[in-house]
Order: sequence, then structure tokens, then C-alpha cells
Amino acid sequence: MSRRRPAKTAPAEDDVADLWSGQSRDLLKALHILTPEGRLNQDSRRKLKQVQHLVQLLKPTLDRLYEAEPDPLIVDLGAGKSYLGLILYDLVIGPAKRGTLAAVELRADLAKTAGEIAGASGFDRARFAAAPILSPEADAAVGDRRISLVTALHACDTATDDAIRFALKHDAAAIALVPCCQAEAARLLENVHGPMEQLWRHPIQRRAFGAHLTNTIRALLLEAHGYKVRLTEFTGFEHTQKNELILAERVQRSNPQARAQLDRLLAEMPVKLGVLDQLA
Repeated sequence: MSRRRPAKTAPAEDDVADLWSGQSRDLLKALHILTPEGRLNQDSRRKLKQVQHLVQLLKPTLDRLYEAEPDPLIVDLGAGKSYLGLILYDLVIGPAKRGTLAAVELRADLAKTAGEIAGASGFDRARFAAAPILSPEADAAVGDRRISLVTALHACDTATDDAIRFALKHDAAAIALVPCCQAEAARLLENVHGPMEQLWRHPIQRRAFGAHLTNTIRALLLEAHGYKVRLTEFTGFEHTQKNELILAERVQRSNPQARAQLDRLLAEMPVKLGVLDQLA
């Protein structure tokens, strides 16, 4: 007796409702956010919500960049599977019919796959480099153009600091960072003792305090370099625990007051993070 194949079911209405108007389902299937049947599971819904929310938070900055520049260059660092870069292209760069995406990812297989997805999607103004963030190959992906926007979504530990160095080196007009694990400060604090050590004596406190200190230093560093900085919630904690967005836009060449505030903070804190090398 032959068995009947189960009938294909249409995507549920709540799956469809999660997509934005004009958003490419073929792209989301290629990224394995949608199943071949157009469905979302719990994990992929979280990924989609994170990226969509970040695009929404970046929209005012992107609008200003597109008004000011004829051909904005968006550089996504530590791109991973390029969820952010490819969805930004689908929702912003492609419809605008101008602008370029350059994605830099250390793992060659991920960069290759993202490039293939971009080619299949007709994203002809997207390029992908397999390289460390701070490398000649990453610089070559940008060339001699000024960067409009640097993004780094969940670049782990000091990779976020590498993204800051890269952005400052290339004089990026805007920077958007969602840091991931931030272990550098926690490692440095582990053996620091004194009257303030109760703030980080327990490992759970050390991780939380280290992350807070790291992002405070990052924000002040960017302000010292002339950026207007906003720290805000990235998305709901039900989607990710790595939930802080650092959004910076260039407004002046430098800010001596912010540099003085940073110096005072560092005089009180018993750590020197690698990102501070950028001040030299």
C-alpha cells in the first residue's frame, strides 16, 4: 500500500506577521531563519526579532547618512553568518538603489556562504572578506572610502574593541555596537584587591561589573573622539541577554571634556583595557 505524503501546510499567520513588508522570504530561507515551508521556530524568531529591532534602531541614523552621502558604505565587522548585513541590504541598501555593504568575518566558510547568498539574492553591491577585523585584508575591503556606518552585532569579548579601533582608523561617520561576552575586564579584576573589591568579589558580580565598566569606557572613548553616544536597550531580554546597544555618531573632531572624564574614571579603576590603546 502506498503512503500518502503529508500535505504541505501554509505558514501560520503569526509567522507571516513577524516579517516586514517587502522582506525577502527567499533570503530568510537561505539564512535558515525561515524553514523551506516559510515557518519560524522559537530560535529563529529570536534571531529575526533581534536583527529587525536593530535595523529599526539604526533607521534614523541611516536616513541621515543617506541624506548626506551619495553612496553610503556600511561595514559589518565580526559578521558571522551575515544575518545583519544581508537583512540590512534587503531592507535598506537594496530599496535605496545605492550604498554598499562590506562584511568582514574571520571564518572563511561563513564569509563564502554569505557571499553565495548575496549573489543568489542579486545583492551586487555587497562584498565579503574572510579576515581578522584588524588586518590589511579588512582594510582592503573598505579601500580608500570613508565608512558611513560600522556595525558589530555580538562580536565577542575584545572583538568589539577591534571594531572600535577599525571605525576610528577609518573615520566612520557612525558606529553601532552590540557587545557580546566581555571577559577582559573580569579577568583583570579577578586579582585586584582593595576597598572597592566588594563590587566584584563574587564571579557573577565580576562579570556584570566588568561588562558595565567596559561599555562605560567604550562610550567615553568614543565621546573623546568626537562622537555623540547613546547607550540603550537593544531588545527584550526574552530575545537575548546581550542587550546593550552603543550607538555613536560623529559630531566633532574631539571632545576634551569627555577625555578628561575618561582619565578621571581610569584613575579610580584598577584596570586598563585593550581598547584604550586607541588613545595613544
